[in-house]
Amino acid sequence: MTHGKTALIAGASGLVGNKLLHELLQGQEYKKVYSLVRSPSGIEHAKLTEVVCNFDKLEDVEEYFSVDDVFCCLGTTIKKAKSKEAMYKVDVEYPLAIAELAKKNNVQHFSIISSMNANANSILWYPKMKGILENKLTAISFRSISIMRPSLLLGERKEFRLGEAIASKIFTAISFLLKESWKSRLAINAETVARAMFYLSQIDKQGVGVYTANEIKNMSSLMDKK
Repeated sequence: MTHGKTALIAGASGLVGNKLLHELLQGQEYKKVYSLVRSPSGIEHAKLTEVVCNFDKLEDVEEYFSVDDVFCCLGTTIKKAKSKEAMYKVDVEYPLAIAELAKKNNVQHFSIISSMNANANSILWYPKMKGILENKLTAISFRSISIMRPSLLLGERKEFRLGEAIASKIFTAISFLLKESWKSRLAINAETVARAMFYLSQIDKQGVGVYTANEIKNMSSLMDKK
């Protein structure tokens, strides 16, 4: 693994993003971490520089994209966004803008959280949106790109999401009945996803990698063996 690298993360206030930021700051692999935020988070660390920005004008902070690895953990809900158009902006347009600036600045590895059922041809809005995002991202010729397709994310969010809360309780109630391989297919801990994203950014791989929940879980476990 390479030491002394630099990274940029977007979405560090989210469930996975917060866990990933912790990994980036606590590990020895990175000497500097830039976090794109709309407003200061209050997190302080010697390695961390928070870049307060307008995501509609990311070109204004392009100087911070001269890094080795970029991690995109952006995402919202229709309830919070208020409309499909606003949700599409956060889940598709912003990640694409980040990816394009990353490519322009010769970033070596781009990592992003997608969705388990991402499919550009889906009749359902959310998986179709994520599928469109994946197709557009893979058209950008990064040396290495990692697309994470986790199942239901488990963890304590800052914002309450009724649907996820109900699904999480159901999963917890029946998990003892499931085989280990099925548990990850239904739900996965946010920290597990973050650790897998971190792991993938430290190995020498090229091309596009799309990772299922079980693959994410397996890669996360490799972090303990590094």
